[in-house]
Amino acid sequence: MTERETLDLYEKTGALLRGHFRLTSGLHSDVYLQSALVLQHPEHAETLGRALAARLPAGGARTVLAPAIGGILVAHEVARALGARALFSEREDGVMRLRRGFALAPGERCLVVEDVITTGGSTREVVRCVEAAGGVVAGVGALIDRSGGAATFAVPRAALATVTATTWKPEECPLCWSGGQAVKPGSRA
Repeated sequence: MTERETLDLYEKTGALLRGHFRLTSGLHSDVYLQSALVLQHPEHAETLGRALAARLPAGGARTVLAPAIGGILVAHEVARALGARALFSEREDGVMRLRRGFALAPGERCLVVEDVITTGGSTREVVRCVEAAGGVVAGVGALIDRSGGAATFAVPRAALATVTATTWKPEECPLCWSGGQAVKPGSRA
């Protein structure tokens, strides 16, 4: 799957939005990627998951992890393509943790995936979660790298598409200055 095919699929399903948005990071932007709109179609989720799995440095990874909630379907489909298991982490007292009886064996090789990487913060939180649970992160990946390549990690990374979108601190946002109100279409208010 090419970068253009990935972005076309996002556009076709209405998952690539343009307007005035408040991102999970708190930054404002004129572009928002609502992956749930493309992932709601199992055939698209499978196609995207397979394509991402093919680009990741699997190297013996037995488990694919993602942050809840946006990355759960991505982890599931990447894990299915790799013949691995899929887990997700959740915030508990402000820290990403494995819950629901999920556990890693000491030294278990893992991949961390996400639907969209903007600053890389959530992905890094899951990497720390894996390490705290005794696992080893072999690589990270995302359907879309919204950072334009700026988000960096200590392990190899892959993305199906890279989007360079303008972001602003709320106090510096020209869309706000012109009287616009930022909306938060994602899952976390």
